[in-house]
Amino acid sequence: MGSKHWTKLVAVAVIACGAVTMAQAAERRCGWYSNPTPGNLWLTDKDASWTITSQGEGPDAAGAEKAPDFDPKQFVETNVPGSGHGYGYACMTVETDVKDQRITRVIAGNILPLAKCKADKSLPPPS
Repeated sequence: MGSKHWTKLVAVAVIACGAVTMAQAAERRCGWYSNPTPGNLWLTDKDASWTITSQGEGPDAAGAEKAPDFDPKQFVETNVPGSGHGYGYACMTVETDVKDQRITRVIAGNILPLAKCKADKSLPPPS
């Protein structure tokens, strides 16, 4: 084989390894999904309380608009009635920064029944 062939082969292998790394970076996390105050979204699972957006603190997650909308039937309001602030249960496919406990990218997400979250003994109580 010529050196050009080997160079192409190595380049393809490097690109393929990068694609696998990117695919492995996404993870599915399920837990309490909360919007306690304007501009703040968190997901609390068995591992941590992950910041998705935080009013005035650090960058918001890329793709934050892909975070699911709350389902009024699966939502517990915690602030002023009618404010829309509270929590529900969600699963999201995300990328995270473990050190800073931040979701850096939201790929997709969906709301699930509150009963399922309440039954999950690995989760802390909702805050």
